[in-house]
Amino acid sequence: MRVVNRSLRVEIEDQMKLHGYNLNQVAELTGINVGNLSMALNGVSRAMTIRQLDALARVFGKVPGWLYELYTEECISEEKLSRPRLIPYLVRCAEVGRNDCIEPVISKILDNAKNVSIIFSVAEKLYQKGRSKESERFYQLVVDNVKDNFSEMLSMSHYRLFSITQGTDAEKNWKAVIRFDPFRNRLPEHARLDALLRLTRVCFTLQKWNEVEGYAEELIELSIMLCSQNIATERHLVYYYGIGLLFKGVVLEKRGLYDQAKKCVHSYANLGWWEPLDESGKKEIEVLGTLAKANLYTLEVLSGNQGIINEYADYLAGLNRLNDIVAGLIAIIKSANTYRFNVDHVLSRFSGSIERFDSFNQDLILSDRHLRFRYHKAIYEFRNGRVQPGIDETLHCLSLANEMRRYEYSFYCVSLFEKHRENASTQQLEYYRSAVVREEVYLE
Repeated sequence: MRVVNRSLRVEIEDQMKLHGYNLNQVAELTGINVGNLSMALNGVSRAMTIRQLDALARVFGKVPGWLYELYTEECISEEKLSRPRLIPYLVRCAEVGRNDCIEPVISKILDNAKNVSIIFSVAEKLYQKGRSKESERFYQLVVDNVKDNFSEMLSMSHYRLFSITQGTDAEKNWKAVIRFDPFRNRLPEHARLDALLRLTRVCFTLQKWNEVEGYAEELIELSIMLCSQNIATERHLVYYYGIGLLFKGVVLEKRGLYDQAKKCVHSYANLGWWEPLDESGKKEIEVLGTLAKANLYTLEVLSGNQGIINEYADYLAGLNRLNDIVAGLIAIIKSANTYRFNVDHVLSRFSGSIERFDSFNQDLILSDRHLRFRYHKAIYEFRNGRVQPGIDETLHCLSLANEMRRYEYSFYCVSLFEKHRENASTQQLEYYRSAVVREEVYLE
C-alpha cells in the first residue's frame, strides 16, 4: 500500500482543523465524494487528483497552485510515472504560473526519452485551451528531445511553434518559415492544409512571391487529393482549393500579369461544381465569390481603368468592412500614382475608415496592408504637391516599418524623406531622427 506524501496530507488536515471542517463538510463543499476524499487523504487506494487539490484550495481560500510543490509525489514514484496525473498537473502548473514546479518534473520525465510523449500531450492540451504562450516551452522540449525527424509528434511540435511565433515582426516570421518548412509534408494530411495556408499567408506579407506560388500550388493539389477521402478538416476543402487559387492570382497580380490573374480569379469565383458540397461548403463558395468580385475590381483598377474607380468605391462602402477598405484603397492609390489621376474624393469619402487603420497593427495580414497603404499614400501626397502631408505619411510608414522590422520599407521611407528633408518642419525632423535611431537599434 502506497502512502500519500505526508506533508501534503498534513497541510490539508491542518487547514481542515483551522476552518473547523470535518471530512463530510469538506466533501460537501468541494463536491468530492466523501469516500474518495477519505481514501485520497489516507492513501488507502488512490492518489489525490490535481482537480481535488484545486477544489480544496478554493474551500480553504488559498491561491491557485496551493501545495503544487508537494504534489509531485502523487505523480512520480521510484518505479514509474503516472501519466494520467502528470499531464493535468503540468497543465495546471503552466496555467497558474507555477514554473518552479515544472522544471524538476520535466527533468525526471526526460530521464527516459520515451516519456517525451507526456510533454507533447501537455503542450497540446494547453494549445487547445488557447494557452499558446504557455504551450511553447513544452513544444520546444519535444523539438529538442525527439531525434526521429519523421516523427509526427516532432512535426506537429514544429508546426505549433511556427503558428505560435507568428506576429508582425517580419524577421521572426521569416525565420519561423525556414525552421518549419522541412516538416510541412510530414504532418498528418488534415494539418497539412492549414499549415500550407499559414505558410502562404506569412510569405504573402513578406512579399516572397515564389514561395507564395509554391505553397499555393501545394494547397490546391492537396485539397483536390483529399476531396475523395473522408478526412476532417478545419474548414471545407473547397475553401483551401479556392484560397490556393486566390493566392496564385495575387502572385500573378504582383508580377503585373493582370489578364492571367483575372483568369485565376474567375476560377475561384465559380466553384459550384465542387463535390461533395454541403451547407458549409456553399457558404465558403459565397465568401470566395465576394473576394473574387473585389479582386476583379482591384485588377481592373491596377490595369488603369479609371472609369471604374467610383463603382469600386461604392462596392467597398457597401461591404463596410475595414479590411476590405484598406485593400481596395491600396489598389486605387497605387493605380492613381501609376497612371497619374486624382482620387482625393475617394480618400475623403473613406477618411473615417483611414483613421482606424492603426487598429490593424497587431494583425499579420492587415498590418502589412496598412504599411503598404501608408507608403503609397505618401507618394500620392508628394505627387500632388502636398509636401507636409506627404512627409507625415512617410514618417507614419517608417514607424510601422521599424516596428514590423520590414527593413525594405524602412529604406524606402528614408529615401523618400531625404528627397523632401528641406521642407520638413522641426517637429518632423525630430521624429525622423528618433525613428532612424530606432531602426539602427533594431539592426544591431
